[in-house]
Amino acid sequence: MTERSPMTQSAVTILTVTANPSLDRTLELSAPLHHGGVQRATSVRAEPGGKGVNVARVVAEAGLSTRAVLPARTGDPLLTALDDVALPYLTLPIEGEVRSNITVADPDGTTTKINAPGFALVAAQADRLAELVVENARGARWVALCGSLPPGLPDDWYRTVIDALAEANCLVAVDTSGAPLAATVQGRVDLLKPNDEELAEATGVDPARLVGATAHGDYAPLIDAARTLVDRTGAAILATLGAAGAMLITDSGTWFATPPPIVPRSTVGAGDSALAGYLIAESRGDAAPDRLRTAVAYGSAATALAGTQPPRPDLLDLAGVSITDLSGAAQVG
Repeated sequence: MTERSPMTQSAVTILTVTANPSLDRTLELSAPLHHGGVQRATSVRAEPGGKGVNVARVVAEAGLSTRAVLPARTGDPLLTALDDVALPYLTLPIEGEVRSNITVADPDGTTTKINAPGFALVAAQADRLAELVVENARGARWVALCGSLPPGLPDDWYRTVIDALAEANCLVAVDTSGAPLAATVQGRVDLLKPNDEELAEATGVDPARLVGATAHGDYAPLIDAARTLVDRTGAAILATLGAAGAMLITDSGTWFATPPPIVPRSTVGAGDSALAGYLIAESRGDAAPDRLRTAVAYGSAATALAGTQPPRPDLLDLAGVSITDLSGAAQVG
């Protein structure tokens, strides 16, 4: 185990888990990406990445205690990048190098991502990584399990970790997709953060019924799909919907948020920032509509930044987020 912080045994507010971390490289173009052509980037950024790392960086910028758990070898460029931004972390040592993910950002904020599969873990490493999570979860308000799983980890690894956390007296959030999401929703969890496509995946609904529906004011299909997950898992569902905003569905209500106006630069990490915003707001005791407001403000602020930079609290436009209570169709503000 490698650590960059003397706080290994002390509790943190939000512990994040990134089983498949990355060093994120972002290239910004002055013209739209031309398939098969040769173009020059106007800027290049390299930042520590992986969804849980992104969440932890946002949480740290907000001044809450956090720690990122991830697999990486000593001296890996990703850990150097984490040291550079002073983010506390714990690592499971591996023999290979953490993957690099490439993002190409068009001038209008459209992003093209190329993600590597990641370094494969064996069964013993999968078990030890889960143990690290449980050992460091005690006293945390939230544990956030984020992103894809690397080769070698079973599809139900998140589900196994959630079950192992039952005695840790913490809340668990999950942001993943595909088979790991399908396995996660077979039991209880406290928060799920799907986008509309992932919500369709998890519920078996035709994606065509959900994707883009809210842009036309048709909330019912998404709400119905989310309610099946609320009933099945007990989770609150924070459904991020890109430029349309986000929806929060709980066992006590449903709210929809539209984002403030921004000039988009990169959508990479926006969903992670939205999740972080929700966890930050919940940790300070905010009511459900304000958790959603904060989530959308963070996601929008991230979209206005280049690369995967974590938005600072002073960049948030909370007043520009409009909340509608769909439980009673009332405008919250």
